[in-house]
Amino acid sequence: MIKKTNLTVEREPLLAPFGFKGGYVNELWQSFVSLEDTEGDVGVGLGVQSILWSDPQVYTGWGNERGNVFMKEITQHALLAAQHMTFETPMDILDPLVAQAYDYASRVWEGNSLRVTFALNALVPVDHAAWMLLSHKTPGARFTELIPEEYRSMLVARHERLACTPVVSYGMTEADVVALLDEGYFVLKIKLGSDPKQDGDPEKMIEWDIQRLKEIHRIAGNRNCLHTANGRIAYYLDINGRYESKELLWRLVDAAERMGALAHILLVEEPFPEHIHEDVSDLPVRVTGDESVHNEKDALERIQMGYGAFALKPVAKTMSMSLRVAKLASEYGIPCFCADLTANPVMVDWNKNLAAHLLPVPGLSMGLIESNGKQNYTNWEVMKEKHPMPNGSWIEAVDGQFQLLPEFYAHNGGVFGRGGK
Repeated sequence: MIKKTNLTVEREPLLAPFGFKGGYVNELWQSFVSLEDTEGDVGVGLGVQSILWSDPQVYTGWGNERGNVFMKEITQHALLAAQHMTFETPMDILDPLVAQAYDYASRVWEGNSLRVTFALNALVPVDHAAWMLLSHKTPGARFTELIPEEYRSMLVARHERLACTPVVSYGMTEADVVALLDEGYFVLKIKLGSDPKQDGDPEKMIEWDIQRLKEIHRIAGNRNCLHTANGRIAYYLDINGRYESKELLWRLVDAAERMGALAHILLVEEPFPEHIHEDVSDLPVRVTGDESVHNEKDALERIQMGYGAFALKPVAKTMSMSLRVAKLASEYGIPCFCADLTANPVMVDWNKNLAAHLLPVPGLSMGLIESNGKQNYTNWEVMKEKHPMPNGSWIEAVDGQFQLLPEFYAHNGGVFGRGGK
């Protein structure tokens, strides 16, 4: 039984404003949660608050500062609800905590209905702390051994390598993209959905997006790659729910075909706002669900609409919910991978533990994980030193890949150790 909880937050500045979803952020708040049970065991969980990603209306209405305070208050409320709860695995307490967090957030929020993702983002450090507490109860257990048996069937891979995809945000220059390619990255996550200077006008948005893709394709299109089925650099287009119609997506796809970029497109993530239910089965690209998928019901709806992949985010929507969605997806033969939330080094490896066991996205010879924290945090190297195993062979990407040697699996990427705060 959980008897005591604690929450602290630290603010981490970014090297430059990070542009996506029609906005920019210049810092991200890091959450630290502890759960202590009646036997004196303590689990410490981490999280990253991403207001703009979780629900842009909060960012627009309240701004980054007040929005972050709001999310912190939701986490604090969830911790109060967690006291006196008991669980065999953290998945046992997920539903009541989501309900409590979302109900509280909805009472405080003054606008339209909040996205459930906002509550899930607030719950990440609580869920992470619960998994850490479970790991202390079963010392020496591997990550997969902590997962409930009915969820282990979809964790069938054991990758020796993971393709690491960096983010190409609005403000990145052509020189920045060249530098990523020169470092060996071969899957580029390209943020579309228009630069904020275009004011959200659909025509300006699609024009900007097509031009942005054209600029990047001019740089990356002629490079060879040993790790993709077609020998080309892969594009992972993230529209972040900014297209209000399928017609806009078709225009992007048609433009990609005309410029010779269509064969490079590995994934097109979250093209529409979650309230738009469009069948995408006729599109010649693999459409991927992310923010619109809060639970298994949402995932099933997307599968029925023709979505062909899911971006799992233990660092953004909890490991517990990610496992649930992964299980459902596996039952329908839908591939999954792990995406980032500009996570800190420990949370990157929390993601890696799941990504290491997921089947590859078709077109890649290995598993896939996004990690952009090193690109964005001012104090990344300082943050890395707080990792329980900062010198692990899996920590740094080499030639665009994380190497998962046997020691990664032996130590679960170091995530169950006790690093410095």
